Order: sequence, then structure tokens, then C-alpha cells
Amino acid sequence: MLIQALTSKELEYLVDCISNEDLLIKQNAVMAVSANNAALKQASMHMIQQHQQHAQMLLQAIGQHQQLAPTQPQQH
Repeated sequence: MLIQALTSKELEYLVDCISNEDLLIKQNAVMAVSANNAALKQASMHMIQQHQQHAQMLLQAIGQHQQLAPTQPQQH
């Protein structure tokens, strides 16, 4: 399967998704710290791990794009 370079719109979407995952990580971290219920703390910690995995996958997609993208000349 041939992987093509991403468009700028696709890259912007990935960046937005990473930002959203980061927000969800932070929100679940607040929940994990402030929750009095052990099951809720555990669920929050699990969600943090899932969102970290999602963010890592998105970063890997950007990394793959970086290898495929044509190099842009530096503007001075």
C-alpha cells in the first residue's frame, strides 16, 4: 500500500485531534485526583492511558508524513 503525504488540511485536523486528546487527558487527571470513589479514579486513569495512546498514534501519523513530505526551502 502506497502512503501519500498528507494535505495541510489533514495535518491541521491531526493537530486539532492531538489538542483534543491532551484536553481529555487533563480533564481525566483532574477527575482521578479529585474523585472520592475508587472505581471512578480507576476509570479516569484508564481513560488517561487510552487518550495518551490516541495522541501517540496521531503523533506517529504526523511523523510518517514528515518522512513523505517534500522538503520546503527555508525562507529568510
